[in-house]
Amino acid sequence: MNATEALKKLSDVSMEGLCGSILERHRETVRVQKPHIAISKLVLIIEATLKLSSRQSFHATSLRQISEESGVSMGSLYSYFDSKDTLLLMILDQVATTTTNILGNPPEEVLAKPLNHLRWLIETHVELTDAMLPWFNFAFLEAKSFPRFGRKAAIESEEASERIFREVIEKGVQQACFVVEDPAFAAALVKPLLQDWYVKRSKWRRRGINAKEYSTRVKNFVEKALSVNAAT
Repeated sequence: MNATEALKKLSDVSMEGLCGSILERHRETVRVQKPHIAISKLVLIIEATLKLSSRQSFHATSLRQISEESGVSMGSLYSYFDSKDTLLLMILDQVATTTTNILGNPPEEVLAKPLNHLRWLIETHVELTDAMLPWFNFAFLEAKSFPRFGRKAAIESEEASERIFREVIEKGVQQACFVVEDPAFAAALVKPLLQDWYVKRSKWRRRGINAKEYSTRVKNFVEKALSVNAAT
């Protein structure tokens, strides 16, 4: 199973699918009872929030601006969350949950060999961030303007995905597939390579590199850095 197939199997990462997931996990907050109405309005709200935040930062964005951009009245906004802070947590929670669910559930066929598992993680991470670009840009680029609890949530999400990479590298070292003194340090260096795809994607586009080519180059670079045993 390749990365694209894994994304389709494990999660619907369309805007509608992600907002449907938000609704499921925040049913105690969202007061609109009909799912199709709630999801359609959440799509408008989240799209407006991500758009405005990319333009002027989340900190500088007001609920009134989100209302005007989304076409959802101020009164209706409060049917979905009780404050701007709750809206922030909804978005960050969705990014974290989707990432953990997908990266943490690899197909059985890649689990036997750490190298195959690592390759799958890299491919899937690039595919996922490509599919959820506005969400990841929001969580990463806007983190500095988040309130303290928001920064904490963003950091915890990054550490959770980094831990998944570390555990695979550790397993590879134990099985003599990889040669690296500090798996945790290696995993910490892999993460920025993957983040560069969505943080500076325009740079890679100018160089004619698409998602598939980028993940291939990152895999080759990481494998050399880990001194991958040719027998694996």
